[in-house]
Amino acid sequence: MYLPKHFKMDDIEIPHFIASYPFATLISASTDGPVVNFAPLIFDVENHTLSGHLANNNQQLSCMQENPLITIIFHGPDGYISTGLVGDVRAADRSAMELAGDIKIALANYVRNPEVTVIVQEANSTEFLQRVRITGAVRTPLSVPFSKGMTVLDLVLLAGGTTEFASANSAKLYRKTKEGTGVYPIYLEEILNKGKVESNYLLVPSDIVTVPERRF
Repeated sequence: MYLPKHFKMDDIEIPHFIASYPFATLISASTDGPVVNFAPLIFDVENHTLSGHLANNNQQLSCMQENPLITIIFHGPDGYISTGLVGDVRAADRSAMELAGDIKIALANYVRNPEVTVIVQEANSTEFLQRVRITGAVRTPLSVPFSKGMTVLDLVLLAGGTTEFASANSAKLYRKTKEGTGVYPIYLEEILNKGKVESNYLLVPSDIVTVPERRF
């Protein structure tokens, strides 16, 4: 896929972007057509791998077993969507019908009588940005409204705690700063089992906590 130079990211920017916007679109090919799902993913910087969780009966899993090639899209808050033929189309301040019309006009240069339908899955708003999130090896990955005084431990408890596969002391807190995305180690095992709260940070809006799984 053609990627304009100003949209390219280097190896440092990519993990920061994924940590800031971990909710991804997963696209697999099946004999019945494309299979699309949404899931939060964790990027392992050392091994350059992505990990996440899908239900056992999710069709995406069977598709990936037959064909391991999968397209994964991480969306930033830029107000645009990207399509294979027409490139970037501005979506901000456009209704679903208006956006479908814009894409249809652009596609007409490549496809005869294109039919376009736009469905809004989720709307970004101030309330959406004032949330904190936890992903990875927890009982229930969550995105919840930020509350003043909320800590890492509060978020972990809301998520039902860690799973038996969690590498609790390898957890990370990702926080947006003026300089970029800051990454802070969280020693969850120390917090949960030994009462050592040095890494039980106070949270701020848009914070993301990730808990990786242990390697066997």
